Amino acid sequence: MHHSQTIPHLPGIDSTRAFLSEGYPFISRRCDELGSDAFRTRLMLRPVTFLRGPDAVRGFYRAGRMTRRGAMPPTVVPLLQGKGSVQSLDGAEHQVRKKMFLDLMAPVRLQQARQIFAEEWQAAAGSWRGREIDLSDAVDGIMTRTALRWCGIDPGQHDVASRSRELSTMFAEAGALGPAYLQARWLRARCERWARSLIAETREVDGPAGSTLGKLAFHTDLDGRRMNEDVAAKELLNILRPIVAVGRYVVFAAHALHVQRAAIHAMTEDDEHISRAIAEEVRRLYPFFPAIGGRVREAFDWHGARFEPGDWLVLDLYGTNHDPKTWDDAESFCPERHLGRDRQPEGLVPQGGGDYLQNHRCPGEWLTTELLTEAVMQLRKLDWTLPEQNLSLPENQFPPLPEGGLRVAVSPN
Repeated sequence: MHHSQTIPHLPGIDSTRAFLSEGYPFISRRCDELGSDAFRTRLMLRPVTFLRGPDAVRGFYRAGRMTRRGAMPPTVVPLLQGKGSVQSLDGAEHQVRKKMFLDLMAPVRLQQARQIFAEEWQAAAGSWRGREIDLSDAVDGIMTRTALRWCGIDPGQHDVASRSRELSTMFAEAGALGPAYLQARWLRARCERWARSLIAETREVDGPAGSTLGKLAFHTDLDGRRMNEDVAAKELLNILRPIVAVGRYVVFAAHALHVQRAAIHAMTEDDEHISRAIAEEVRRLYPFFPAIGGRVREAFDWHGARFEPGDWLVLDLYGTNHDPKTWDDAESFCPERHLGRDRQPEGLVPQGGGDYLQNHRCPGEWLTTELLTEAVMQLRKLDWTLPEQNLSLPENQFPPLPEGGLRVAVSPN
């Protein structure tokens, strides 16, 4: 196992260029080359330790050990988090805010989200018959309408196309630089103004208290006070944006149903369990979040290595999902692995790991799984094919899409 003197240092001054160039496989490649599930280097000229694997997940997510503050690139935080939002909180403040999000994930609400998604999918799919569509664009609209309805916001009263563009750009351009990033920041600011107006209107009419929007508007934090409009708006976007981002997984599911049809063909049943297993394998195998960063709050030892407060650690989510020591035939698409009892909770971390309340694990993971399961069921019912196109997924695009999106030809019948 690891000892402080055996966590190797990567040769070279800085790894930023290599990480951005190679993308998702960067961390695992270096781990494999060095024969270690941890290594030290510099990223943006700052010392960092990269970690991979279930044991690293357990160490990284020990309650109270890490904070997100100062752990993400400064260009990413304004697009994906926002000052004062739940990801920026720690301790009791974090737990009170996080509980609000977890309360939104009650089983009845998850089923409601699936029903809304199914309705929106079927309404859209009716217009696809006999046509060739860009599934990624179509799904962005479906997910935006689903997100709005689930939050208690009537899509008929709002500019869905603008909201869809704003919300999808936030996660699609989080790793961008230059003009694309500046445009994403502008779109984010526009969407925040819209969200603040919703919070203000909801408070003025004293409702709708039972909706997600209402719960955000009237939530009280640890100090007994409501979130200010700016923070409440950010938290609304922290619900809407990830739901729209699930659309990327839906595109991956269609990609898998086509590319991996030999592996899926044997799973002939159209039931819930099969579709859920396919959804879980899409989440495991396809690239989404490459890694997650944290700053040490409390000093700790990990396999002989000492980490002090302020140290920067980055956990390889993509590499852990593909870890051959954890998953048999790790690079193969094998939904059956999710049907048995041999689950790997600390090896399946596409949206992070740890405890939902104590840690910063994404509270929307359950919602993601439900929506993606329903999407797989809808895709398996639809009669469609993929025209000839480039289906490769760029490894240095976070998260990726095939060049030109994913073109789908839907049967006229």
